[in-house]
Amino acid sequence: MAKFVWVPVLGLLAWLCCLTLRPVQGGKVLAMPVDGSHWLSMKLLVKELSLRGHEVIVLVPETSMLIHGSDDFQTKIFKVPFTKAKLDENLGLLRDGVFVKTPLIKDIFVNMDRLINFTSFQVISCNSLLHNRPLMSQLRAENYDLVLTDPFLPCGPVLAKDFSIPAVYFLRGLPCELDVKAAQCPSPPVKNMLMYIVHSYVCRVTYAHFDELVSTYLKNDMTYKDLIGEGAIWLLRYDFTFEWPRPLMPNMILIGGINCAKNSASSLISLQDLKEFVDGSGDHGFVVFTLGSFVSHMPEEKAKLFFDAFRRIPQRVVWRYTGALPKDVPENVKVMKWLPQNDLLGHPKVKAFITHGGTHGIYEAICNAVPMLMIPLFGDQRDNVIRMVARGVAETINVFDMTTENLLETLNKVISDKSYKEKMTKLSAIHLDRPVKPLDLAVYWTEFVMRHKGASHLRPAAHHLNWIQYHSLDVIGFLAVILLTVTWLTLSCCLFCARKCCRRARPKGKQE
Repeated sequence: MAKFVWVPVLGLLAWLCCLTLRPVQGGKVLAMPVDGSHWLSMKLLVKELSLRGHEVIVLVPETSMLIHGSDDFQTKIFKVPFTKAKLDENLGLLRDGVFVKTPLIKDIFVNMDRLINFTSFQVISCNSLLHNRPLMSQLRAENYDLVLTDPFLPCGPVLAKDFSIPAVYFLRGLPCELDVKAAQCPSPPVKNMLMYIVHSYVCRVTYAHFDELVSTYLKNDMTYKDLIGEGAIWLLRYDFTFEWPRPLMPNMILIGGINCAKNSASSLISLQDLKEFVDGSGDHGFVVFTLGSFVSHMPEEKAKLFFDAFRRIPQRVVWRYTGALPKDVPENVKVMKWLPQNDLLGHPKVKAFITHGGTHGIYEAICNAVPMLMIPLFGDQRDNVIRMVARGVAETINVFDMTTENLLETLNKVISDKSYKEKMTKLSAIHLDRPVKPLDLAVYWTEFVMRHKGASHLRPAAHHLNWIQYHSLDVIGFLAVILLTVTWLTLSCCLFCARKCCRRARPKGKQE
């Protein structure tokens, strides 16, 4: 009798559940990331898209730094004409150069040279992919809905153009503000016109090999700026708690703080010795120190400055460092090859964060309201640091002029002066007060592009104007002609009247 009652009931429940289920219409996404720290935040979006039923294929070079396979998404590995040793050598030159001091004027060109060398090496990888005919034919036949890419390198935008599918860009920003210019954002030169001219020249040189790749492969006269200007959506990894207020285009979406996952004790618990180290830091607390995923060691004389300074503070220090250790490492310093940065910054006893000024670390500090001591090394880090110092939530030290004394003094100032913590707490509250979380916002706009095959209605009309029209030179010229004509007529009339008056005055003078 019991079987007779329960079997129909279970069948009815199963039938009702089937009625409530909705079909999941997943899209097909081709992801072309940039290796290194750029990938760390894009990976969050890739995983979330996969969890929501989309098929995501990530293109990975066979020699990669941080991009690896995962159960959350699929990968396609393509061959590159260089070994892992060669890649490490190229990265080593860039990494070691950040601790070499150069004169201020020369520094601009040295940084440009480093950037060109790095991106040129990556363009070789891109060329290898684009000329891999079997793989390209396979990718083209897959009929992807969009390309998710970081336009810091040209491969993703070229693939989107070649496959005639929309591109969603995921980035912090591009050198020379190429993203702002390509999206047609108003960005007039300010303060120093000479530096603007020098900057423009540097930018042309920097992107010359990108322009060459684009025009050669796509067989047109398109520049890289023109190409990325066709992007459907720009997912920008910043917001205005970090960036200066500026105009944006409708297809530019702010997702700053996307890498700020909820704090979880699981990472710390799995590292029992680390958990005991930070939990036992007492009222003085501890300091987190890391220079990012790219720079994990430094010259021994520089490292010694830090060890000597940390020896003289009451706080404990958790330091991600892979360089040579001195024999007398201070007892209050724990050196690790890897550390759970976000979890540590979310710990109630953390007092300060020593960082190089990368946006991932900055946003984790903002999300967890931790004041910073910032030591910029290269790239956009100096600009990032200026923004944080201006908001009163951080102090900075030049790595070349650093001594044990000024390092100790600055660190103690950030920890002991309550204004840094108070301002950071306020900044954090503003950043976290938002209607939609950054990751959900990024997913929404990516799915929006898939649903509507692009976002052309958000594309500004400025893309369709030539240089003369965009700067209103035709209008200015027309008004100038009118002004000159009116001025000429006015002067002519004045001269005519003056001559008439002079002629009438002469006979009268002779009679007198």
